[in-house]
Amino acid sequence: MSRLTDFYKKYLAGLNKYWLVTILFLAITFFTGDSNLYNRYRYEEKIRTLENEINRYKKEIEQNRKKIRELQTDRIGLEQFAREEYLMKGEDEDLFIVEE
Repeated sequence: MSRLTDFYKKYLAGLNKYWLVTILFLAITFFTGDSNLYNRYRYEEKIRTLENEINRYKKEIEQNRKKIRELQTDRIGLEQFAREEYLMKGEDEDLFIVEE
């Protein structure tokens, strides 16, 4: 028991007991339990990255919807898309593929 009182007198006697309890509480909440502050920070960071990913996919979906609407209504655009994406050609045309 004398070790504990010696430790208290040497290191902790100058601290107010309220500060000591506050520091102890913060240490416990930061390092222990399933919902400690560190895990909460990691979860919040993961949520932010997933929300950014959701927004990116929403923009991509909107671009694809615009492209689909354009291909359904514009015959020339459909023909250009088929030529570029699927390497299709007209009856009287030759197709040259240049690889880089």
